[in-house]
Amino acid sequence: MPVAVVTDSTAYLPPELVQAHRLTVVPLTVVLNGAEGLEGVETFPADATRVLSGRRVTVSTSRPAPEQFARTYRELLAAGADGVVSVHLSAELSGTVEAAQLAAAEVGDRVTVVDSRATGMALGFPVLAAATAAGSGADLAGVRDAALAAVARTTIWFYVDTLEFLRRGGRINAAEALLGTAFSVKPIMHMPDGAIVLRDKVRTASRGIARLVDLAVEAAGDDDVDLAVHHLAAPQRAEQLVEALTARFGDRLHHIHVTEAGAVVAAHAGPGLASVVVHRRSDPAS
Repeated sequence: MPVAVVTDSTAYLPPELVQAHRLTVVPLTVVLNGAEGLEGVETFPADATRVLSGRRVTVSTSRPAPEQFARTYRELLAAGADGVVSVHLSAELSGTVEAAQLAAAEVGDRVTVVDSRATGMALGFPVLAAATAAGSGADLAGVRDAALAAVARTTIWFYVDTLEFLRRGGRINAAEALLGTAFSVKPIMHMPDGAIVLRDKVRTASRGIARLVDLAVEAAGDDDVDLAVHHLAAPQRAEQLVEALTARFGDRLHHIHVTEAGAVVAAHAGPGLASVVVHRRSDPAS
């Protein structure tokens, strides 16, 4: 059996890709107004949107326990996997990587953990690269290196209607949130080093969508690309992004994946989120 690939629920991979690549997905936990549930198993985007749109809002998220990862790794190895590569959302945003590392240390050197330095399909593309390498017969180091190479070729940008949810969750500081509120701007964020950073400010949602497309084109350079579009309770924005991105990239675009962001990202970004992930298909070092 080839090297098994594990990720977490914030990759927001289309279900058909999870099945096709035989991925194992470990869910994070979301607590919405006191109701606790596993992301993608018990708690879904609509649940988060409903709570976040209400007057009373108490939301928190938590990483999987190290014991959960350890159990998953042992089950995969016992089933015949040669090793396990576990790829997760940025350590700047969550303790998930730390939990996976603790579990890997307990299970042994047949498990290695990769920090994607991102979330959404900016995590998902490295996971798919790892799974493709595993399916081609790569060993543990080769699968890990495939994931790391994909991390270096992947960029995420996202638009939110307000910085308030990011502020509440501690993902940006109060000064940045106040700046956005005081000047009534719509922020565009990115994750250059694994943390969420304000990149641009626009006045309207339509300008935000247009700016996401421009940033995606800039990030791609001259490379062919795979793209992903995420949204939260904003399918029309996703449709606009897909149409504009398809027109701008033309035959340089190989695949475009569209999924709604799950409850974990919803808790910290809020309804109206629109995101573009760019995965360059050629190695910039080559």
